[in-house]
Amino acid sequence: MSRPRSDSPEAVSDRATDPLRPSDHADGEDAGITQPALGVVGWLRWGWRQLTSMRTALVLLLLLAIAAVPGSLVPQRSADPNGVRQYFVDNPDLAPVLDNLSLFDVYTSPWFSAIYILLFISLVGCVIPRTKHHYKAMRAQPPRTPARLSRLDVHRSEILEYQDDTDAAAAASTAVEAARQQLRKAGYRVARYDTAKALSVSAERGYLRETGNLVFHASLVGVLLAVGIGGGFTYTGQTVIIEGRTWVNTMLDYTSFNPGRFVDEEALQPYALTLDDFSLSYVTPGQQGAGQAGDFVAHLTTQFPDADATDGEVRVNHPLEIAGDRVYLMGNGYAPSITIRDAQGDVVFSEPVPFLPQDNNMTSQGVVKVPDGLREQVGLVGFFYPTAQELTNGAFTSVYGDLEYPMLTFWVYSGDLGINDGIPRSVYTLDPSEMTQLAGGDSGVESLALKPGETVDLPDGLGTVTFENEAPDGANGFQDSVKRYVSLSIHRDASATWVLVFAVLALAGLLAALFVPRRRLWVKATTQGHTVQLEYAGLARGEDPSLDAAVAQFAQRHLASLADLSVLESRTLQDPAPENRKVRDSNPESTPDVD
Repeated sequence: MSRPRSDSPEAVSDRATDPLRPSDHADGEDAGITQPALGVVGWLRWGWRQLTSMRTALVLLLLLAIAAVPGSLVPQRSADPNGVRQYFVDNPDLAPVLDNLSLFDVYTSPWFSAIYILLFISLVGCVIPRTKHHYKAMRAQPPRTPARLSRLDVHRSEILEYQDDTDAAAAASTAVEAARQQLRKAGYRVARYDTAKALSVSAERGYLRETGNLVFHASLVGVLLAVGIGGGFTYTGQTVIIEGRTWVNTMLDYTSFNPGRFVDEEALQPYALTLDDFSLSYVTPGQQGAGQAGDFVAHLTTQFPDADATDGEVRVNHPLEIAGDRVYLMGNGYAPSITIRDAQGDVVFSEPVPFLPQDNNMTSQGVVKVPDGLREQVGLVGFFYPTAQELTNGAFTSVYGDLEYPMLTFWVYSGDLGINDGIPRSVYTLDPSEMTQLAGGDSGVESLALKPGETVDLPDGLGTVTFENEAPDGANGFQDSVKRYVSLSIHRDASATWVLVFAVLALAGLLAALFVPRRRLWVKATTQGHTVQLEYAGLARGEDPSLDAAVAQFAQRHLASLADLSVLESRTLQDPAPENRKVRDSNPESTPDVD
């Protein structure tokens, strides 16, 4: 049989007279529904709700963790400025691209700060409304007892028989009062609800779960505040100290310094560090792991104004704490004593020069700059070999990290050192673009090679260079000609204590949120003639596998407390089978009907 078209007069007439269809039902294109315009305020409200949702907070927290990954893959200017310079030397094409993306300053970059600020706003927007709601819920009375407790998932029933109706009524009141006292003693918030039909007590516990959840999220806000504000009072500086020399905590003695925005660079805590000795051990040749360094120890003397000097040590991963600062051992190396004289024999340069290690055997590279005193500016790029050995191609290398056969070689440049244009230059690198190479490399002249105590002439009659050795005659005292140095990082973190406090609070809140159950219990006593029906029921918010056992244990304890009553007979009414029992929603906000 054919049906009329939906838009035909017959179909319209059928729909109008159909008793099963509401008169205001709209079909397809006939519906004239229009979406109301949100407007500016509506869109702002919608955006705020999206930003302050817990889902958004979790996404932002994940993005923050991902955004921090580049900070561990490439050196950061705030922690390793020398590493950044070296990265530019090793990757001249890639480094500028990364720098434009702020990957050398990840934690102060605009994109990292944007995620950080959005996460802070999102967490605050989540925590404050939930805290207000939780506070009201904690002050509210437990909900009224549902009219039909048997509909709940966990339900037990007991019937007690007495001699007459008066005894039954008194026993019901006593039983409910005993339940109220026992539940209160067990940590429940209780309220008694008596009606003409039944006496009951309602109890709930587990608000610590939501409290822990709020403490966890509030602690995350605290961590963000501690890092954000405390970072303004944090600074990190690097310095190099050669054996026998003293470093003072002033801006002049730092090789690099990265202060927070609130740090007063003129008000640093005054103290001094003297490197008395740097000791380390090497595995001797012929043994397993030969040439590898063992323990590193920098022996320091610390000095405060108007105070006695004290001894201190810095080891790898064992910083020295002094005046609120932490002094970390970042590296070490050799500092050969080099003297340069002009053509007339006058000293124009004489001091130990730190050389940066290039391999595990301490083959090291250093730079000597002589801006004044000679006929023109001179720069020397030196290579130091603690235990030198000549290769088949005539070059040298170090085969052992300790001082067994030290040697220095130099490439010599003359011209403009580039230190007069006001642009800061690293003391560990030499820019030869405006200089002429006089020895070594592609100059066609062999490099200058020196052993401790030797002096060689500089090219073009510029003067001489000496590898000093002050050891007594006949003594193998290379330590007097080649001193050790240490690279130290001085770090003050004003937020560390607060971050630890908030982290502990966050952990405690998370544990409470995970392991504290949120549940409600009810005990109802209904009098029917000379009998009293006791009902025990429980409801959990979320998953609570121990709820059934908790209700059973409480019922057992409660009945045991009623043993002094004159009970003639007690029998247990079994719960209906699960397939025949009507299950209510476990959301405590949606309770069954109440009396």
